[in-house]
Amino acid sequence: MSNIHPSAVVDPRAKIGDNVQVGPFCVVGPDVVIGAGTQLKSHVSMEGWTTVGSGCTIYPFASIGASPQDLKYKGAKSFVVVGNNTVIRECVTINSGTEENEVTRVGDNCLLMAYSHIAHKCQVGNGVIMANSVQLAGHVIVEDMASIGGLTGVHQFVRIGRMAFVGGMSRISQDVLPFMLVEGSPPVCHGPNSVGLKRRNIPDEVRDTLKKAYRIICRDGLATPEALARIRAELPSSPELDCLVHFVEQSERGVVR
Repeated sequence: MSNIHPSAVVDPRAKIGDNVQVGPFCVVGPDVVIGAGTQLKSHVSMEGWTTVGSGCTIYPFASIGASPQDLKYKGAKSFVVVGNNTVIRECVTINSGTEENEVTRVGDNCLLMAYSHIAHKCQVGNGVIMANSVQLAGHVIVEDMASIGGLTGVHQFVRIGRMAFVGGMSRISQDVLPFMLVEGSPPVCHGPNSVGLKRRNIPDEVRDTLKKAYRIICRDGLATPEALARIRAELPSSPELDCLVHFVEQSERGVVR
């Protein structure tokens, strides 16, 4: 059974799971779905076609599912989907897609700190940490277990790779390599995210291979095809290295070096 504060405005058509807590002055629209055990602290706005999974905690003045801040938006039916066990702190904004049936997605076990913004059609993976006032423009992809430091702005269509770490107050306009540490304005890649890789028990030999790959891509002055050819020829394969190579091959904006 859910616990809804008398001052909350919850549309009777909204689908509210078991043991959901809706605090004072929250507003929940008719097409919202909230999973079991999720808690809305107070003054939370959830609108549009928005689904939030189970076990999430949403803090005051968060706005989830509002229409995109995009001049191309013409009222299309678009969606926001948030996974399970994600924490959404104060004043976070997550906007729906621009075009018909587009989805803005946030995965499981994420931490979105205060004032961070996720724009239309962003895809945020599992275990992502976004610190205070991180701003994602439209169509950004943040892969699993990446971390972004506070006051960082990310340009539209940029990808931030798996387990990457972006330092605070950075300006990211190109793709950030998986497993690497990037910071600055303009940003610079400083090598593997050593702390993050150790915390996730990536073996020493794989970390050493990623460091060598970083030097080939970012420090040896090679064109991208030459760098990838050297990596394939000289370095032992691993799932992590294969992920890195594939990421570079798929990059459309180029990568931070």
